[in-house]
Amino acid sequence: MTSQPTLTRPENDPGRPGDPGAPGDSGLQAGLKNRHLSMIAIGGVIGAGLFVGSSSGIATAGPGILLSYALVGTLVVLVMRMLGEMSAANPTSGSFSAHADRALGPWAGFTIGWLYWFFWVVVLAVEATAGAAILEGWIPAVPQWGWALIVMVVLTATNLVSVGSYGEFEFWFAGIKVVAIGAFIVIGGLAVFGVLPGVDSDQAGLANLTGHGGFLPNGAGAILTGILLVVFSFMGSEIATLAAGESEDPQRAVTKATNSIIWRIGVFYLGSILVVVCLLPWDSKSITEDGSYVAALDSLGIAHAGQIMNFIVLTSVLSCLNSGLYTASRMAFSLGRRGDAPKAFARTTGRGVPRTAILVSVVFGFVAVFFNYKFPDSVFLFLVNSSGAVALFVWLVICFSQLRMRKIIQAEAPEKLVVRMWLYPYLTWASAALIVFVLGYMLTDTEHDGRTTMLLSLLVAAIVLVIAVVKQRVAGRHAEDRDEIPAG
Repeated sequence: MTSQPTLTRPENDPGRPGDPGAPGDSGLQAGLKNRHLSMIAIGGVIGAGLFVGSSSGIATAGPGILLSYALVGTLVVLVMRMLGEMSAANPTSGSFSAHADRALGPWAGFTIGWLYWFFWVVVLAVEATAGAAILEGWIPAVPQWGWALIVMVVLTATNLVSVGSYGEFEFWFAGIKVVAIGAFIVIGGLAVFGVLPGVDSDQAGLANLTGHGGFLPNGAGAILTGILLVVFSFMGSEIATLAAGESEDPQRAVTKATNSIIWRIGVFYLGSILVVVCLLPWDSKSITEDGSYVAALDSLGIAHAGQIMNFIVLTSVLSCLNSGLYTASRMAFSLGRRGDAPKAFARTTGRGVPRTAILVSVVFGFVAVFFNYKFPDSVFLFLVNSSGAVALFVWLVICFSQLRMRKIIQAEAPEKLVVRMWLYPYLTWASAALIVFVLGYMLTDTEHDGRTTMLLSLLVAAIVLVIAVVKQRVAGRHAEDRDEIPAG
């Protein structure tokens, strides 16, 4: 019978300095309030990708894009349930990376932790550039690179002050996103049912779901293509489990975030996309030319719809930048605590801030911004594509980690199973199978660069995995050498 790793590592475990992330024993402080965690959990599923990326999905799958969002949303709910089960039992700033380290082995925690960090430092560059483009349009006197620099510096300073300042900024950023989407759904819903005056009733209505070629105008296969286009806009829902390690009541925070994921995805994603495809025919040129949400607002006759949406997108970009820097630094901190990164990453200031981890993450973000301006079609394109499938890799690792961690927790601390995965282990295996299917389908997608993204992501993952295996073997040999040295 194969032995299972324990919930707590023995103190003499070589090369694994300690369990990461719990306030009080790691240097981090419980500086996030319950309202911060609540809004981080809500805002985490509303990325800028929802606003700017949905138009290509609608153009590809028509109203059937709702099924793509529903399938991916269901997968995210299941994965978050698994992550919630593990994180409620052991809240940590390393989240799924720390759980993989315990359940699957140090190689898994090392690999997925560094891949996740890589993903977010690339996101920093993408979002900083997107935000700078909007700001330059408003104030052209400052060049785009200048705005990118200003945005990065301001949010770096925010993260360096304290975790509470990060939480406060994210509270307001996420609040604006939530209010904006809520207002959009309410106003758009009234227009769809003909209650809002000034809207062309021939254009807005539920008939748009089945008109213009039907609900699936491009066939059922377009649903799968739609999945590839929308899956990455859901990345960020796991941030709440990382942040919970610095909250006043981590277990309660994780439980609440996990239990609320269903309605968050249902309202913000499915609700808002449903309103868009009901307000306008899916094949309307304005959806692809202006963006789905701007086109929808324009159809309502709302003045300055483009600028309103630019402000909302900018808020989402700043929120993503803020959370991205926080997430990357906490993952680097966790890797440092486990000996998978330089020890300096695990050091904190008197305010409980992992300053080195933050600065190193933002430096790589600045380098990526430079590549975006200097080599946009070569180096930066490689960075974006090679990190593109990390979200699916993370979700797959969470599935396999939960399969083993459930047995570990049941054997050693069953009272910690306050959140349980539904229909274990069947839904876990079904989720893993769906993720593998999507990864495989990406290899067949040449129209939307799915194959390129998949191959480059696999290349980077393979490189990191080789480093992890070599590191683990070297650490094992050093441990054997120490054991052979006679005492005294």
